[in-house]
Amino acid sequence: MSGDAKAIFKILSKTYPHATCELDFKNPLQLVVASVLSAQCTDKRVNQVTPHLFKKYKTARAYGNANIHQLEDEIRSIGLFRAKARNIKALGIMIDSEYNGKVPDTLEELVKLPGVGRKTANVVLGHAFDVPGITVDTHFGRLSRRFGWTTSNDPVKIEHEVGALFPKKNWVDLSQRMVWHGRRICHSRKPACGACPLAFECPSFGIGEIDTEKAKKLVKRDEDFR
Repeated sequence: MSGDAKAIFKILSKTYPHATCELDFKNPLQLVVASVLSAQCTDKRVNQVTPHLFKKYKTARAYGNANIHQLEDEIRSIGLFRAKARNIKALGIMIDSEYNGKVPDTLEELVKLPGVGRKTANVVLGHAFDVPGITVDTHFGRLSRRFGWTTSNDPVKIEHEVGALFPKKNWVDLSQRMVWHGRRICHSRKPACGACPLAFECPSFGIGEIDTEKAKKLVKRDEDFR
């Protein structure tokens, strides 16, 4: 059994009308850097580190010319900081040398950048360039399976299977609202089913806490992510 895609999207849109990317950025380069830093790390932690980076490194060339040891120190509080520092320096060099300092705006070109996979590329396309794309992170994959839209664990297969259920114009909004719902209510280990607006549409209702009052205590607030 699968949940009605149109009905679920409508409820998610009503529940999270102002859902946006929770990474702070002002231009495509900042979003690429923030997205690379966010791998296996919370957006909240990334947002604590990026103000200094964005003030110091304003161009791709600046990242490319960065002292790798200084860059590591500047992002040390973020997991996998050494690998991420190498990727950020390398993508700065590549954007500067191959794309005239401008972040490319196609999936094919973005995934060539060091540290950038399909998930990160779709985040950048959707939020920096308004190009439709589905961002399959752990939340999106988990909810897609719970809604019965896919049985796959493969991000690319999920992207294509779920994408086929929705018009392209809805892909970015769907992705963001799925992420918000996964972070706030439909948790991995103990979803707050009793406080979920999708209770009557979700085929997985009941796998988590169904008592309304107990479930409400499991719901996370927007403030928890900022």
